[in-house]
Amino acid sequence: AHLAQILRPFLEKSERAHILNISSMGGYQGSSKFPGLMGYSTSKGALSIFTECLAEEWRDKNIACNCLCLGAVQTEMLAQAFPGYEAPLSSDKMGSFIAYFATEGHHFFNGKVLPAALSTP
Repeated sequence: AHLAQILRPFLEKSERAHILNISSMGGYQGSSKFPGLMGYSTSKGALSIFTECLAEEWRDKNIACNCLCLGAVQTEMLAQAFPGYEAPLSSDKMGSFIAYFATEGHHFFNGKVLPAALSTP
């Protein structure tokens, strides 16, 4: 929230500004939850609500705010949390999708919390 406030004057000068928050399916309502990840999941859920609130508060400033909730991506963190699990996506592929959405794909969305997952967790 603090960073968004700092950036607001710069974003307001843009013709079409966009804030993209990166969350997790672990914080997405209705998705699978796992023991031992309560703190992680609740913090990701809070980011989703922050996204919706910020989009509404800054709607009249032409600043869009969306949130991607990433599903399983093969990373060190996933390997530690779920030993032996092979995620369907590499970090490079997900990174490419995030870059695309941040620059092009967001034009039809504001205040949305969107799952970006082939599977969960």
